[in-house]
Amino acid sequence: MTPIKILWVDDEIELLKPHFLFLKAKGYLTTACNNGQDALLMLQNEVFNVVLLDENMPGLGGLETLNEIKLNYPNLPVIMITKNEAEQIMEEAIGSKISDYLIKPVNPNQILLALKKLFEHKNLIAEKTIINYQQAFQIISLSINELQTHEEWSNFYIKMLYWEMELEGLDDLAMLEIFQNQMKEANRLFAKFIEKNYEKWIINESGPLMSHQIIKKKLFPIIRNETSKTTLMLVIDNLRFDQWKMIAPIIENHYQKQEEISYFSILPTATQYARNAIFSGMMPLEAQKKHPELWVNENEEGGKNLNEAEFLKAQLLRNGIKPQFSYYKITNIKAGRELAKSLNNHQKDNLLVVVYNFVDMISHAKTEMEIIKELASDNKAFRSLTLSWFKNSPLLEIIQNAKKLGFNLIITTDHGTINVEQSLEIKGNRELSVNLRYKTGQSLSYPTKSVMEVNDPKSIKLPAPNLNSKFIFAREQQYFVYQNNFNHYANHYRNTFQHGGISMEEMIIPFVVMRPR
Repeated sequence: MTPIKILWVDDEIELLKPHFLFLKAKGYLTTACNNGQDALLMLQNEVFNVVLLDENMPGLGGLETLNEIKLNYPNLPVIMITKNEAEQIMEEAIGSKISDYLIKPVNPNQILLALKKLFEHKNLIAEKTIINYQQAFQIISLSINELQTHEEWSNFYIKMLYWEMELEGLDDLAMLEIFQNQMKEANRLFAKFIEKNYEKWIINESGPLMSHQIIKKKLFPIIRNETSKTTLMLVIDNLRFDQWKMIAPIIENHYQKQEEISYFSILPTATQYARNAIFSGMMPLEAQKKHPELWVNENEEGGKNLNEAEFLKAQLLRNGIKPQFSYYKITNIKAGRELAKSLNNHQKDNLLVVVYNFVDMISHAKTEMEIIKELASDNKAFRSLTLSWFKNSPLLEIIQNAKKLGFNLIITTDHGTINVEQSLEIKGNRELSVNLRYKTGQSLSYPTKSVMEVNDPKSIKLPAPNLNSKFIFAREQQYFVYQNNFNHYANHYRNTFQHGGISMEEMIIPFVVMRPR
């Protein structure tokens, strides 16, 4: 291993020889310099890994030297060392992107700790993470088989997301592979859990909080209690829980989290069903019967989610709530920017609902566009792409402006998505639905042991396109492919993000209540 080379710049450098000897024994090579000007010349002629820089020096001072270093060597780490504890000095040094800040007198162990943080931080974290996961592995393996309730499954899924995001930062791909195998096993058992309990939940409303209940049980109490404030409800289509965890720290610069819960998307975990259930406050079959003019069936022409505002209005009135509300569906940058600029026009609204479609567009684009397949090749990349988009999106501007106006903020979604791997052959008539994770129609032929079957859609309060129609749902990472040209389409859709079926990623989704900071 190549020794780390230190350039130590201090006008009292002769007093630091014991420090040099200590660091040499630890594998660090130190070069001494007693002024800023000479330090800059030395950097031109020799490569150093880090600079230890005294703040108070005659001639070219520490801060001036620091500015020159950052101008010419922006990626070179600098640790500032000073006697001056003045806040202004600290702020200026930190603003110049120093790696650390130490107050004199410093002992050798302080220097060693700062260097370890700088150069061994990642490795130390990696080692600790691996040890912690190895210790947790057995507990996770045993607990998977003992999960009995929807609360236990939700908590388990959140814990697994923590481990996934911890492990994905490691170079040790073997650990991540072990984790992924655990997730596959967990999703296999989760599908069994859903198949056993879902119909009972729907009939008796005895299960978790679900799509058709979320507005009545979580939003209505807020707008009833805070009539003088505008509540902004953001429904980010297809936002998985892990994606929420990625963007949350940015939002928390502007808003303080009051409540974060998980709730369950209904089946199918598809926009036509789940989001209409949210806004109507009804299961799809009930929404179709009560509002036939608003519901569009699978086999009918026209957009399936064009009447969300009308569904919401009806739900508000049905529950005796008559707020002034506005509804927007954002599908492009221009519309997002226009809403961000005009947000102050909604200060008299009690409720402002914004459906934002970009994350869903990413997942669908991955299916058809090679560049998106590269950018969102796996869960880690999908999260990273979501974060990158969010940082530069009109959605963040909307949130920032909402905070300035004092709006309450709710962030949620309609369903998640999962990266599919295993193709299943399916046969049916021409009216068979097109979604890769669920199918509905007549004369279906499929591997019965690999899917969740619902022969009577009414049993889970879904409308049937035809008298003899049934629903089937893909489990785990499966997806349906037609018999015709099977190999071509199986390859085309493999390793794409899909939704509509049964998995923790699709069904267990966030609902977050926030207040302005």
